[in-house]
Amino acid sequence: MTHTYIISGMTCEHCVQKVKKALETIPGIQTAEVSLDPPQARVTMHHHIPESQMNESLAQVGDYRLEPAPTDHDQHHTFSQSDQTGISEKAEHRHEDHGGHQPHGGTPEKISGASAHEGGHAGHGHNPSHGEIGHDHHRMMIEDFKKRFWVSLVLTVPILILAPMIQEWLGVNWQFPGSKYLLFALSSIVYFYGGWPFIKGFFEEVRSKAPGMMTLIAMAISVAYFYSVATTFGLPGESFYWELATLIVIMLLGHWIEMKSVLGASKALELLVSMMPAEAHRVDGDQIVDVKLEDLLSGDTILVKPGEKVPADGVVVEGESYLNESMLTGESKPVRKGTSDQVIGGSINGNGSLRVKVEHTGKDSYLNKVITMVQEAQKSKSKMQNLSNRAAKWLTYIALAVGFGTLILWLLLGYDFVFALERMVTVMVISCPHALGLAIPLVVAISTAVSAQHGLLIRNRTAFEEARKISVLVFDKTGTLTQGKFGVTRYESLQKELDKKEMLRLAGALEQNSEHPIAVGIVQKIKELGISIPEADDFEAITGKGVQATVEGKSMKIVSPGYLRDEKIDIPEGAYSSAAETVVFVLIDGAPAGYVALADEIRPESAAAIKTFKDNNIKVFMATGDNEVVGKAVSEELGLDGYYAEVLPHQKVEIVKELQAKKEFVAMTGDGVNDAPALAQADVGIAVGSGTDVAAETADIILVNSNPKDIANLILFGKATYRKMIQNLAWATGYNAIAIPLAVGILYPWGFILSPAVGAVFMSLSTVIVAINAQLLKRQIGN
Repeated sequence: MTHTYIISGMTCEHCVQKVKKALETIPGIQTAEVSLDPPQARVTMHHHIPESQMNESLAQVGDYRLEPAPTDHDQHHTFSQSDQTGISEKAEHRHEDHGGHQPHGGTPEKISGASAHEGGHAGHGHNPSHGEIGHDHHRMMIEDFKKRFWVSLVLTVPILILAPMIQEWLGVNWQFPGSKYLLFALSSIVYFYGGWPFIKGFFEEVRSKAPGMMTLIAMAISVAYFYSVATTFGLPGESFYWELATLIVIMLLGHWIEMKSVLGASKALELLVSMMPAEAHRVDGDQIVDVKLEDLLSGDTILVKPGEKVPADGVVVEGESYLNESMLTGESKPVRKGTSDQVIGGSINGNGSLRVKVEHTGKDSYLNKVITMVQEAQKSKSKMQNLSNRAAKWLTYIALAVGFGTLILWLLLGYDFVFALERMVTVMVISCPHALGLAIPLVVAISTAVSAQHGLLIRNRTAFEEARKISVLVFDKTGTLTQGKFGVTRYESLQKELDKKEMLRLAGALEQNSEHPIAVGIVQKIKELGISIPEADDFEAITGKGVQATVEGKSMKIVSPGYLRDEKIDIPEGAYSSAAETVVFVLIDGAPAGYVALADEIRPESAAAIKTFKDNNIKVFMATGDNEVVGKAVSEELGLDGYYAEVLPHQKVEIVKELQAKKEFVAMTGDGVNDAPALAQADVGIAVGSGTDVAAETADIILVNSNPKDIANLILFGKATYRKMIQNLAWATGYNAIAIPLAVGILYPWGFILSPAVGAVFMSLSTVIVAINAQLLKRQIGN
């Protein structure tokens, strides 16, 4: 069993590792996937573990606490009734969608008082799920750091004025009886109040035996403070009070800015969460009743007014309008929706009114699945992040070793204790692994959430990061490079006693329940001709080659040219007149009875996408179930590097293996169902054209639309994300490689020395630069 919990108290990636380790040491817990943004844990357990037991374990490693996430507790209860409506209702919806669902009339609605106002509650509100409680806690912590920063800053001003070293630099003497005790008192407040988050963090890290950033900062400020106290009360030497105060102020400022950056990384995800309205207008007979979103059930009919947000996924049963789905699918143009068209909860209605039959609500809705998928992608650890975490851990040990080594070295060289202590404090401050710990998580949080807004759903982060390596891209033709909307161009009977319309009528019986683009095109043509479609019995698919059934006592098949060749049946003359046409053949009682020719137009975006691939040195191949003539025509028109025609789904796996054997890094696009084996075999599996079905388990990345431009964007996004990760890692490691020797005092013989305060500035700047650089990814992806 798996449960999701909100975790409070986490402030950095080091906290994430401590919480994960604490949870996974509890007997009965298999895995714990923990994320900072949103602050959650997804815990898989053999048997139920009480929250009290988990909180006891967390309390031992820090000030952390967990509670069930709303999606894991409330929604599972709220939507249990709709879940129980069962598969049969969903099957009914599918039957209506593909069997020609007709709009049913309704009595004129009586608008309730609440819904009579334009742009009522149904257009506003938000969904409190998916970590918002954790984000509120994060905001409270930001406010706490902000308050501690300002208080400490105000107290630091008189500390600087009273510091003997500062007065000496300024050439003044403002000492008075008791001034050193006032300096001690002010510095004590700054140490215990301003430095408390770091001191508390130090004890938590020691208790969990996982030293990190807080250990380094706490040791630096504590050594400076207690040594200064000792000099105040009699020990010979100079105090560190002003360095201590400025160090704490700068560290608080750095943490404040960094935490705001972490929270900013989640804004794209929060925007998705906030897209759902709080209420819906449910149609109850001739009444329109405003109900809360959680009270909607599958099968309800709702009214969506002009300008409002669609409250749930469903099918239009009445009305026509244009919907803005840009924040959900990345489609910039408003999409026309009419009877029998699917709508997505969270999209914004245009100028028309729609009546929608609800299909999916709550955790089953498209938007909730997208948000969950984004969160899981953010929580999962890729190769790059594991590398970053290991580097940050080792940097902590190196900083501690170098810090104490520096103290001992300068003392052995004959320098006084104050100088040696200052060098040690500077080393520990300047080498804090914060920038290294944030280098990857911030980029991940931004890239996964913003990509989702563009219709790119990342399930496997490692695959997404490795999109830059793609050398070969294998496309499925239908609906990706082409429109996927087949229109009948010709149809002929091959038997004198069979009228061609009669042949088409019988063919419609087999195709009316299929979702395949060819079947949809044939059924659409039959409807245009006003022909009634008979029922089919004993329906059965012929894998990769067609369908068969019994219609009015006749054994019928609709098959591909490959089936005719396998059965040694000659392809009729005149069946092919255009290279761009796809032809299917109708067999009655085993004999050819007719054929239907359809054409599928190449997408206008395909040529530009192919150019983008070639500009990025990616070879493009096409694997299609269509015949050789059609495959060659499409390949030549788009300038592909090659094509495979009349390919069955299982043969695509062999194509991928063949290319991989040539040392190619292969990306495969497919529909996520028929092409599941090939998607799993490919180095990067891309499920395309999934629409509102985002459960393609074998795909690494899911594209909501089938647009090849989205696949080009995916590769460009992956490259941009990887560049940002490398930039951040290079900055964080390069900074430490230069800063640590300077902090040790390697240039001291030439008169250059870093003070602890300057070291703190450099450390904070390195963290802020990493955070800002990660935020720039939003602009790059947006462009």
